Amino acid sequence: MSSDSYASDSSASGTMMEDGGEVQVQKSPAEFFAENQAIAGFDNMGKSLYTSIRELMENSLDACESIDVLPNISVSIEELTKEEFNKLRGIAQQNKDTELFRKKKDTPNKKAAAGDKSTPRKKASQEGYFRIKVKDNGCGMKHHKIPDLLGRVLSGSKYGVRQTRGKFGLGAKMALIWSKKSTGVPIRVTSAYRPKGGPPPAKVSTCVLDIDITKNMPRIIEHKTKPNSIKQFVGTELEILIMGNWTTYKARIVQYLQQLAIITPYAQVELTYENMSEPKRNMSIRYDRRSEQMPPAAREVKHHPSSVNNLVIQQLIERSRQKSIAAFLEKELSCVSSGVAKRIVAECGWSDDDDAENKKKTPADLTDKDITKLVQVLRTVQLFKAPDGSCLSPLGEYNLNLGIRKVLEPDYVATARDRPCAYEGHPFIVEAAVSLGGKDVKEGISVVRFANRIPLLFEGGADVSTRVAQNKIKWSSYKIDHKRDRIGVFVSIVSTKIPYKGTGKEYIGDDITEISTSVKRALQSCCQMLRTHLQKRNALRDQQERRSRLSKYIPDVSSALYQLLEGMRKRHQEEAEADDSSNAGRNSSPRKRPRLTSNNNEIETMIGRLENGEITKEVIKKSLEDTVNIQNTLEEEERASKLKRKEGVPLYLKPIFGFAKDDKEEQESEDDIDHPLFIFRPIRIVSN
Repeated sequence: MSSDSYASDSSASGTMMEDGGEVQVQKSPAEFFAENQAIAGFDNMGKSLYTSIRELMENSLDACESIDVLPNISVSIEELTKEEFNKLRGIAQQNKDTELFRKKKDTPNKKAAAGDKSTPRKKASQEGYFRIKVKDNGCGMKHHKIPDLLGRVLSGSKYGVRQTRGKFGLGAKMALIWSKKSTGVPIRVTSAYRPKGGPPPAKVSTCVLDIDITKNMPRIIEHKTKPNSIKQFVGTELEILIMGNWTTYKARIVQYLQQLAIITPYAQVELTYENMSEPKRNMSIRYDRRSEQMPPAAREVKHHPSSVNNLVIQQLIERSRQKSIAAFLEKELSCVSSGVAKRIVAECGWSDDDDAENKKKTPADLTDKDITKLVQVLRTVQLFKAPDGSCLSPLGEYNLNLGIRKVLEPDYVATARDRPCAYEGHPFIVEAAVSLGGKDVKEGISVVRFANRIPLLFEGGADVSTRVAQNKIKWSSYKIDHKRDRIGVFVSIVSTKIPYKGTGKEYIGDDITEISTSVKRALQSCCQMLRTHLQKRNALRDQQERRSRLSKYIPDVSSALYQLLEGMRKRHQEEAEADDSSNAGRNSSPRKRPRLTSNNNEIETMIGRLENGEITKEVIKKSLEDTVNIQNTLEEEERASKLKRKEGVPLYLKPIFGFAKDDKEEQESEDDIDHPLFIFRPIRIVSN
C-alpha cells in the first residue's frame, strides 16, 4: 500500500494540503477532552454547571475522608448577567449596530393572525455566568503540587486497584477547561495543607492558574504563600467562573445534594444560590450531619489473576524486581500461593529451577507470546481464591439507614448488605435499602442509585438496579403493592472497578450476572425484613376497613332492629287486648292460649323498656358503635401482646467519644443509651 493510500485511509485528524494529502496531527489529552467534553459530562451549558459543582464537591469529600475528618462542605453559586460579567472583567460596552444584532422576524402564528393580544409567556434564561466557590475542611494541597493537580489532565493520585470516586484525573481539570472555553477566567485556589489533620498550618497557599490546552500544562499566573490569618484557615477553597444554565438544571442540582446527603450522612453540606438581578430567585439548602461514623478508608490491593491482561502483566514485569516467575506471580498478584504459582509455571512449560533440564526463565525473559500464554492460563485457572471485600469501603447499614431517615423521613425502612462477590476478578459489595412512605416520594417504585458512594442521576432506566427492582422482585410476595405504595429502592455498589456503560459513567448495565444477582439478593433481604411490619400494617388497615364497613351500616341496622322491636310490642299489645275482649264475652268461643316460653320474662322486660322510652333508635345505634369500638380495642391489644412476645426491638450500638466527664450527673444523662429492654451506660475509666 502506498503512502498516499495510507494517508487517505487514516482515521487520525489532520489538515488537508494542496496536493490532497493529510498531515498527521497529535493532540494532547487536554486538547482532546476540550473538543470532546461530552465524554466527561459537559454536554451542554446546564449539564456543565451541574458537572462542575459535582466534581468539585466530590474532590472535597475525598480530601476530608483522606485524613478521617468529618466533612464540612459549603458551595456558593452567584449568577451574573452579561452586563455584570463584562463589568467584572472590565469589558467595555460598545455602541451596538442595531441592524447587525436585529433578530429575523418569525412567521406569525395562528394566534397572532387571529388578533390575539395576550401577553406572551416569558422565556426562561438559557445562559448565564456563574461564580462558584467550594470550601471544605480537608487535607488541602501541597504548595508545589497545586499547578499539576489542577492544570494537567490525566494527572492524579487515584490510579491503582482500589475503590475511588474518581479514577482518571479529569474532574477539576475539566471544570478549568470549561471555564477557559466559556469565560476565559482562570481558576483561583486557596489551600492549607495538613496531611494528617491536626491544627491549622502556619501558611496558606494561594494560586491563580490557567491551562495550556495544546501542551497540557498549567499556566501559572500567581502562586505564593502567606501566613495563616486569625481565622485559622483549613482545607481548600476553589473558585471558578463559568457559563451555565441554572433554570434547566436547578432540579438536578437539588436532587444531587439530596442523594449526596443520603449516601454521606456524616457530612454537613450547604449550598447557597444568589441572583443579583433577581433576588426573589435566591435559595439555600443545608443538610446537617446525622452520623459521626465515617466508613474506613479503602486500601489499595494487588491485581487478581482473573482480572489481568497482556498490558497489565507487561507493566508489572517492568516494575517488578523478582528473579523468578513463580515469585513474580506470588508477590505481584493477589490470591496466588507458592504452590499454585509453581504449578502455573509448569503448566506453561517453563522451568523455575536452575537444576532442571530446561533453561530457567525469568520475568524479564518473557516475550509477547509468553505473556499471552501466561494470561490465558491465569484467566482460566479455578484454584484462585475469590477476592474479598476487605479492600472496599462501603457506607454501612447504620449510616445508610440514618441517611434515608434524615432526608426522606419514611414510615418504614430496611437495609441489607450482600456478601462480598467478584466479577472478572474485581471485588464488589452491594448495599441496599427499601423504604415505604416518606416526604416527596411518589406512588410506585422510585430507584436511587449510587456507585462508589456517588449519586447516579441520569439514564436510570437502563441501570441494573432499576431493572432488578422492576422486573425481578415479586413485591406482592412481601405484602407490598408496587403500584399504590410509595416505595423507595436504594442500591449502593462499591468496587475497585465499576462496570459503567457508555462514556458518561451514568449507569451500570445488567449484563453482569454476578452484580445483578447480588442486587436481587440484597433487595429480597430488605423486603423480607419489611414483611412483618407490613403484615401489621395490613392487619391494621383491614381492621379499619372492617370498622368503616360496620359503621356504615350501623344506622340501617339500628333502624331495622328498632322497627322489629316496635312490631313485637304492637303484636303483644294486640294480643293482650284480644284476651281482654274474649274474657268479657260470654258466648265467645274459648281462645287458644299462647305457648309459654322460657324467655317470656325477657320479652316483657324489653317491651316495658320500649314503652317507657328507654330503648330508641339512638340508643341502639350508640350501643352498636360501642360494641364495634370495644371489639377493635380487644383485637389491637391481642396483636400488640403477640408482637411484644415475638418481635425484637432493633438496636444500634455506636461508640461514645469523650464520655469521661467530671460531672457524674452530666455523664449519666448524656451518655446513656436507652432501650426498652435495658440502659447501656459506659463505665468511667479509673486511672491508677
